[in-house]
Amino acid sequence: MSKLTKNQKLAAEKIEEGKSYSLKEASALVKEITTTKFDASVDIDVRLGVDPRKANQMVRGVVSLPNGTGKQTRVLVLCTSDVEAAAKEAGADYVGLDEFIEKIKGGWTDFDVMITMPSIMGKIGALGRVLGPRGLMPNPKSGTVTNDVAKAVKEVKQGKIDFKVDKFGIVHTSIGKVSFTPDQIFGNAKEFMATIMKLKPSSAKGTYVKSIYLSSTMSQGIKIDPKSIEEI
Repeated sequence: MSKLTKNQKLAAEKIEEGKSYSLKEASALVKEITTTKFDASVDIDVRLGVDPRKANQMVRGVVSLPNGTGKQTRVLVLCTSDVEAAAKEAGADYVGLDEFIEKIKGGWTDFDVMITMPSIMGKIGALGRVLGPRGLMPNPKSGTVTNDVAKAVKEVKQGKIDFKVDKFGIVHTSIGKVSFTPDQIFGNAKEFMATIMKLKPSSAKGTYVKSIYLSSTMSQGIKIDPKSIEEI
């Protein structure tokens, strides 16, 4: 293991070994243990008692973070010409259709979210091999395939994120930046966990939330007591 810097050592000492923190405590502590010079992301990792290989235990959803994500989300809208102006006005970074489809076929993926219309999905199917592995494929369940593209753009820009459990049963997502106040981090984490709880599959047996960790880019993970979520 690489040697810890003086700052990393001091940060590590702030986390009590073996202790589980409440979500509120962790939201303040994550700021204290972050030593990066840049505005690091705050991440949450939740291990669920589900079997993602079973279709009826796939945990997937969207959540609007009340305090936004803290990062610029680049939005590409593929739409018909009659809604291009509305998409641009809503704040989309790229708006068009055929020219972007050709660019993506060539490997271009300089965007974070793609929003499109149901009538155009036929054209987008061919982009699956480029978009799929990068998690950029639009999906009606996450609200990125819609006839109201302007509304979808605004929601994404304001902090709407989508997430899904990976093959190991873990949901990992960013819920803000360390420049946020502890209350802003807590507000976003609370909203995210409330959404996770609502999505519990009826077929999931045993403990649903097995572990929760809050961390920032390159920081240690802070263990959160799953029971503290029930009290929110």
